[in-house]
Amino acid sequence: MATTLILIELLVVLVFIFIGARVGGVGLGIYGMLGTFILVYVFGLAPGKAPIDVMLIILAVITASAALQATGGLEYLVGRAALFLRRHPDHITYYGPLCCFAFCVFAGTAHTSYSLLPIISEIAQANKTRPERPMSLSVIAASLGITSSPVSAAMAAMISSDLLGGQGIELGTILIVCLPASIVAILIAALIENHVGKELVDDPEYQRRVRAGLIDPEADANNLKEAETEHNPRALRAVWAFFFGVALVVLFGFVPSLRPEGVTMSETIEMVMMSDAILILLVGKTSVKELPKGNIFTAGMNAVIAIFGVAWMGSTFYTGNADAINSTLSGMVATAPMLFAVALFLMSIMLFSQAATVTTLYPVGIALGINPLLLVAMFPAVNGYFFLPNYPTEVAALEFDRTGTTHVGKYVINHSFQLPGFVTTFVSIGVGYLVTLLLS
Repeated sequence: MATTLILIELLVVLVFIFIGARVGGVGLGIYGMLGTFILVYVFGLAPGKAPIDVMLIILAVITASAALQATGGLEYLVGRAALFLRRHPDHITYYGPLCCFAFCVFAGTAHTSYSLLPIISEIAQANKTRPERPMSLSVIAASLGITSSPVSAAMAAMISSDLLGGQGIELGTILIVCLPASIVAILIAALIENHVGKELVDDPEYQRRVRAGLIDPEADANNLKEAETEHNPRALRAVWAFFFGVALVVLFGFVPSLRPEGVTMSETIEMVMMSDAILILLVGKTSVKELPKGNIFTAGMNAVIAIFGVAWMGSTFYTGNADAINSTLSGMVATAPMLFAVALFLMSIMLFSQAATVTTLYPVGIALGINPLLLVAMFPAVNGYFFLPNYPTEVAALEFDRTGTTHVGKYVINHSFQLPGFVTTFVSIGVGYLVTLLLS
């Protein structure tokens, strides 16, 4: 009877995750909250712990990122990246994804890739490189940037005192593991992607679009030669102010002794990044009223609401059934701990959020006694939402590739993002595991 009841409660959780993911936007949060209400008031479970720390960190980081966008600093970064990529068109499959990765590491959100994707597509097309190759990997690299970023929501969840922060894992440890693992994974995936599909000039869909006049290769090549637009020098100062805040976060993460006694890393990020927003606005000479008008602020608020609802629902389900769940999974995980990475991957497909996946499942991994360093190595597994081609960055890549080489196949799951997604997931976890062995 108890097992049946747990399965019914699990079904409630999965149904509301599915509905929320289908609705999109804040849907994951509000349907997750409805699921929490049902678990508490219908099934009698005690409310789990709401992810307050994670939400506050997201608010602080998004405020700083939105300030950067408001000052034109984000546009300045995109312009510099475009200039660099246009100077190295023959290596676009390597440099394009690495630029997306770097942007997301510094900004803490994959939404910065929207500005780079059309540039990558046009440079590849003008150079007669199949755009699918850098475009598909750039989307995946953006996700890896989140799990390597000192200011992302997922990282905030990882180092919170409720999760790995409470297990003695500092921000510096996670960065030492995830940064090199992600870069190696991107480079290996780029090497493989360079051999994917036909060359652009031989691709039948590209040829069809050229014949139909939908693409003018000569005009596109000429457009790439146009001079870069001038940028306001205040935007550059805003960029340096943002980097200063990120550098402080990294410094306090790598050197915990610099933090006053009793001050957690989560609290440090909240204080530094929210304060940094003031500096960004001052040097960028921008009104604070402009801060909430950009799409980064909107996306950040969506993330806060989504995590609030779905993570609280997951916490409530797990807390109310912790003994049964732990006893069921402990034997399996004890013999093969890496199976926990599979659970992370599958959950991320349903949640469409690294942070939500972390806050939902990592408490289970900790309770099961999995080595904290091993949990760090598994971190990239939370990027599994590429499996279904309906995440916003994937949709954007499909739209920005005017040649049609970046595509979704007849069976939906046979799309351009699967190969780079699985390659980077396996490689990053494997390299991360090797790094943890050196740290042990």
